[in-house]
Amino acid sequence: MVTIRSVVLCLVVLAFGASNAVVASTCDAINSDDVVKAEDARYAAQMANDFPAMEKLIADDLVYIHSSSVVDTKQTYIESMRSGMVKYKVMRRSDVKVRTFGCIATLTGLGNFDVQLNDKDLSIELRFHSIWAKRDGKLQFVSWQATRTPQK
Repeated sequence: MVTIRSVVLCLVVLAFGASNAVVASTCDAINSDDVVKAEDARYAAQMANDFPAMEKLIADDLVYIHSSSVVDTKQTYIESMRSGMVKYKVMRRSDVKVRTFGCIATLTGLGNFDVQLNDKDLSIELRFHSIWAKRDGKLQFVSWQATRTPQK
């Protein structure tokens, strides 16, 4: 029988390559509360344009898939905010579920974001999947994928 843990580990191997894969049995376990706090810190850093905090929280091998299907790396994601092209004004989430798998954690939920994109104000509602990994004793944001919810 295929377990959720084996599926997640396979996804991690595929997403980050076998050489970068984190094996749950050889890493520090993630605490659900710590992951929520780390996600809160990331949201706060993005709304405040706190680039040093973002540099620490975001993994160098980030894969960030926007609801528009645009894919960013850590460098392009942070640069979009540094350049002023993207400004996160308000970031809210609800219906959040946290699942931990050793040193990997996933957060899924509903996000409501007020964003300025190229000087145009947008209010976006989406379903998201956020993945965090504990590496060298610290949590790092490694992946995001979002899908816009249908317009009501």
